[in-house]
Amino acid sequence: MTTHTSLISGKAAAIRIENLDTDQIMPKQFLHGIDKSGLAQGLLYNLRFDPQGRARSDFVLNQPQFAESRILIGGANFGCGSSREHAVWGLLQYGIHAVIAPSFGEIFYSNAMNNRLMLVMLPPDQIEVLMREAEAVGGSNVTVDVATQRVHSQNVDSQFQLSALHRQMFLEGLDVIGMTLKHRRAIDAFTTQHWHSQPWVKDVAALTCARVN
Repeated sequence: MTTHTSLISGKAAAIRIENLDTDQIMPKQFLHGIDKSGLAQGLLYNLRFDPQGRARSDFVLNQPQFAESRILIGGANFGCGSSREHAVWGLLQYGIHAVIAPSFGEIFYSNAMNNRLMLVMLPPDQIEVLMREAEAVGGSNVTVDVATQRVHSQNVDSQFQLSALHRQMFLEGLDVIGMTLKHRRAIDAFTTQHWHSQPWVKDVAALTCARVN
């Protein structure tokens, strides 16, 4: 598998589940931490493991030939449900770099793209071809070319849509915070001017806490 700022390439795994929600992607019992660590274990937990914690041999990511998959082919409305960003963090920690599906939950899409998890929407017929390729003996490799906005596989060569902002983030290797910091000079200049014209709002929280204590 290769990954850099313009190409995501590797073996694909097909998950034939429509409306796969964020609770299924990252169950609530894995949300107790105060940081992003340790979420790979919880990814798709109830699909990967039975109630006794034993790996389900029939689930695609538990099968040896898909152990190194870095691209998921999913069903419609992938990532619907609650807004938990942990679902995105878990996918990334597990090693998933792209998900290709007919459609995505709106909040999940925003969370994913802002964290540089590439989401690609293709028509259902193209998704079916990718799924059949992934399910074939030996599986298949898929390449997502962010620069040209194309998906390539053995039988698929399709264009996909991507906003200019998200394309720039991927090509420059930046998340949403990194993109914001590109404007640091303008932000600092605005802050200085704002505090100069309205000095009473500078450090107001710290001053309030000092008075209370």
